[in-house]
Amino acid sequence: MRPASPGRRHTVSVLAFDGMAPFELGSVVEVFGPPRAGPRLPWYELRVCALEREPMRAVGGLTMTAENGLDVFAAADTAIVVAVPDVRGEVPPELVAALREAHGRGARVVSICSGVFALAAAGLLDGREATTHWQYAELLQRRYPRIRVNPDVLYVDGDDVLTGAGNAAGLDLCLHLVRKDHGARAANAVARRLVVPPHREGGRAQFLATAVSEPVADDGVARAMAWALDHLAEPITVADLARAAHLAPRTFLRHFNRQTGTSPLRWVIAQRITASLPLLEHSTMPVEEIAAAVGIDSPVTFRHHFTRAMKTSPSAYRRTFRAAPHCSG
Repeated sequence: MRPASPGRRHTVSVLAFDGMAPFELGSVVEVFGPPRAGPRLPWYELRVCALEREPMRAVGGLTMTAENGLDVFAAADTAIVVAVPDVRGEVPPELVAALREAHGRGARVVSICSGVFALAAAGLLDGREATTHWQYAELLQRRYPRIRVNPDVLYVDGDDVLTGAGNAAGLDLCLHLVRKDHGARAANAVARRLVVPPHREGGRAQFLATAVSEPVADDGVARAMAWALDHLAEPITVADLARAAHLAPRTFLRHFNRQTGTSPLRWVIAQRITASLPLLEHSTMPVEEIAAAVGIDSPVTFRHHFTRAMKTSPSAYRRTFRAAPHCSG
């Protein structure tokens, strides 16, 4: 990715279009727009763009107008396509040209959900792995057989080209970009403001179809999660979590899986990996000590879980964040 020049902020452009859902655009705006109560850092400069500067309708009866055109979209440091109007239709040639121009200049090009079809039409995914919403995966593979479609992840980071799964996974991908640019602390601060996990594993997460439980006054699962986060450095068993939830272990397991779509121990491991990121970025602690600090007693086990979650080793992650230039301010 081409870093922002010294003395200016990293620019992010996102494409709006007639008929889009507000959430598709909103997730990008919430992360890359003014940080409000977020991290005290030189932040991004967000530019909403469109093919034409005319009023656009959005789902729900909204109307919006973008101030910028495709020239601004292609000139950004990071260009994001959150969706396309028709996954079976042709992508406008002017958008294809803008994406190729942006990528050719060294910009980071990103898609979320059906936006992957625009990147595919521009040829930016040929020979690469990519993802999209699970319901579009088969169509994407059929229309663009040179892409290695992986429907089982929340996002695929190809460094200069990144693709995200369904709409909610756009938040995961945007937080991942913040983590790459500014580090785990900044990503965690944004996630905390948005009240979302700073990092989720992929896999089953794309396919969760279980309805969200109705909130209750005394949520045992939430209480167990809060307890676990306060005791990550200690051994944690299902019995411990059930005790914190004031539930029998079998009942707790059933409630936890229904509310989160994963098992308690997998969730605990994910929280431990998340807790290790700032230590890898900002401390000189050996990996063995970091593993122990987040409650994983074996360095081998820590490396296994870290690599599975982050798609890189702890040492490589540390080298990347210490060597990578963060966004300039």
